[in-house]
Amino acid sequence: MNEPIGTTGLILNEPLLWEKGSPGRMGMSIPASDVPGAEMDSALVGEGPDFPDLGELDVVRHYTRLSTWNFGVDTGMYPLGSCTMKYNPKTNERQAALPGFANAHPLLPPELSQGALKLYCELQQYLAEVTGFPAVSLQPAAGSHGELTGMMIFHAYHQSLGKPRTKVLIPDTAHGTNPASAALCGYKSIPVKSNADGVLDPAEIAAVMDEDTAGIMVTNPNTLGLFEDHIGEVADIVHNKGGLVYGDGANMNAIMGIVNVGCTGVDVLHLNLHKTFSTPHGGGGPGSGPVCVSEQLEKFLPVPRVVEQDGQYTLSHDFPDSIGKIHAFYGNFGILVRAYSYIRSLGADLKKVSQYAVLNANYIKESLKGTFYLPYDRPCMHECVFNDAKQEALKVSTLDIAKRLIDNGVHPPTIYFPLVVPGALMIEPTESECKEDIDRFVDTLKAIAAEAEENPDALHAAPVNTKVKRLDETLAARKPCLRG
Repeated sequence: MNEPIGTTGLILNEPLLWEKGSPGRMGMSIPASDVPGAEMDSALVGEGPDFPDLGELDVVRHYTRLSTWNFGVDTGMYPLGSCTMKYNPKTNERQAALPGFANAHPLLPPELSQGALKLYCELQQYLAEVTGFPAVSLQPAAGSHGELTGMMIFHAYHQSLGKPRTKVLIPDTAHGTNPASAALCGYKSIPVKSNADGVLDPAEIAAVMDEDTAGIMVTNPNTLGLFEDHIGEVADIVHNKGGLVYGDGANMNAIMGIVNVGCTGVDVLHLNLHKTFSTPHGGGGPGSGPVCVSEQLEKFLPVPRVVEQDGQYTLSHDFPDSIGKIHAFYGNFGILVRAYSYIRSLGADLKKVSQYAVLNANYIKESLKGTFYLPYDRPCMHECVFNDAKQEALKVSTLDIAKRLIDNGVHPPTIYFPLVVPGALMIEPTESECKEDIDRFVDTLKAIAAEAEENPDALHAAPVNTKVKRLDETLAARKPCLRG
């Protein structure tokens, strides 16, 4: 199939709800009340809320039309590098919606929550098995929250030794939230450059690691999609100076079932369940960032902790060295159910997830490296990074390429990140995409590259088939228009 994914079709305008309807219109009928009415004090409530007057059809069409403006992973390929926007199998949604899970109240006592607590306990065991760590907390509510928890554990560890430290090493290929998490715990971030191969150089680490440095935060595989070949040597250097190694496990979907992270020298690892374990991602909904730790750091994990004794499960606060509570309740339960379902349904095939993710990324890398410049021409993991160096002479930028992808019905990949690659195009196909869709994506990018040579002005105007055309990026950031 050589036809483009996108076409023009119907693009429906839609005003705000307050601009629709007419006074007195309603979408529901309320039974007559047998309770005497009472006037409200206008001084307290003013004129009351300004609800729009709408019928049922007004509301249905409003949200249906808005949905046609949206693009999601259920619509098409979503190749955002570093974000892992992969398809979520619907069976996981079905399990999370089971009444016993969906209607469970977080304040129920343990004796009425044994099923939920058992699920917590087993999920912790599964994640420990997958990562190679002895202890896990499911409490952190997002990947960045897991990072913060990890840094709090760093701080508690050094504090317990009576030797608090002030610095943390942050590679230039780390995720952008790493330095923020370190700063929130009072650490100064010390940047470390990657070498010509896009990975850490142990000599660079040895040069900056001292006894005032709490440790290092390593994203592995890193944001270039490359595995940190020297992670063991880097860990030894850090440990010899009394530091700890933090592993940003957001990219675990590349090495799951293949690498035992606990054996690489990492002391603390966070996971993004909404990336690796196929739970919803983005849209303002809940996430989950479990933290896995080595045996020496287990006592610092957040409380409460799920414990099992004689077949009974409870939430225990009896851990005096804990960093304390970091979430109102014990994790975002519905997200954890989805991850549990994902692991149970795949079992040993979790390894295949990583293998397919790596295979798909390398297939794209090899397919496009003659079309776009590849700064690091070596086998990648789950994602590959190109840039616009070949198109720059034609005055066509990464942004132009991304906008033209939209015209072709393709969601753009991550652009201009990681920062170590100027004009980056960061592509992650995930393991969910079939070869036909990947080929279509590759062909679309090749067609755009050809168009850049033949008619670059067309790319400067893209997108032209969308409801909202090319934006003034600077003005949009400084003076956003929030109307449809």
